[in-house]
Amino acid sequence: MSYVNKVVWITGASSGIGKALALHLAEQGAKLIVSSRKKEDLNKVKELCQDPDNIYVLDLDLAQHANFKEKAKEAIKAFGRVDVLVNNGGISQRSLVKDTSIDVDERIMNINYLGTIALTKAVLPHFIENQSGQFVVTTSIVGKIGTPLRSSYAASKHALHGFFDSLRAEVYNDKIAITLICPGYVTTNVSMNALTGDGTPQQTMDKATANGIKPERFAKLMVRAMSAKKEEAYIAGAKEKLGVYVKRWIPKLFSIMVRKLSVT
Repeated sequence: MSYVNKVVWITGASSGIGKALALHLAEQGAKLIVSSRKKEDLNKVKELCQDPDNIYVLDLDLAQHANFKEKAKEAIKAFGRVDVLVNNGGISQRSLVKDTSIDVDERIMNINYLGTIALTKAVLPHFIENQSGQFVVTTSIVGKIGTPLRSSYAASKHALHGFFDSLRAEVYNDKIAITLICPGYVTTNVSMNALTGDGTPQQTMDKATANGIKPERFAKLMVRAMSAKKEEAYIAGAKEKLGVYVKRWIPKLFSIMVRKLSVT
């Protein structure tokens, strides 16, 4: 699929995967709506993009669902339509279950799951009316497997798979595609911003994250999967992918493997 003049709305676009995706799609000739809570950073992304006139900045807080219908109207008005919604925004976690406040569990689910599906529901009528469109969702390898220190994060990502698998079946006849992107470790600030048990950011970079796929490389692979309209794509290192397949075919072995992961 060519992205020339396609209108793509990206959440979580101020940094990391979202920023790299915006820059790459701009090079492909797409018109972009870039969203996050950080409007100043979004404006910087806009200026870095090829042809900034084709970039519309729309601030959005995924925790504030009440105004999503109005935000969707503004996004559609920017270029007359939206062809692709990339649900990329979210927040991670680094804490043991026993140390995690229920308020942290609630916050993660509110942003990662409810924020994503609320925005999807706000855009869905537009896609149905046009009988076209694509929802792209950045989930995670831990949307397929659960690992220590990420219980609520994994739960929120697992929930997205359940929701979008159901939605895919419902909207098939409306010619709406759904692509779930499952990253492994990507070199972004995700671990820096990850919530600890009391809700404060971790503020340190995980070693595995620091050694992950570069966002620029990830964005190119992600666009390839989006363009092919794959239902699900694992963009990760060999070990992360292995975990998915071992969990699927030899679950007891996976349980032994995951117990050996560091929980400190």
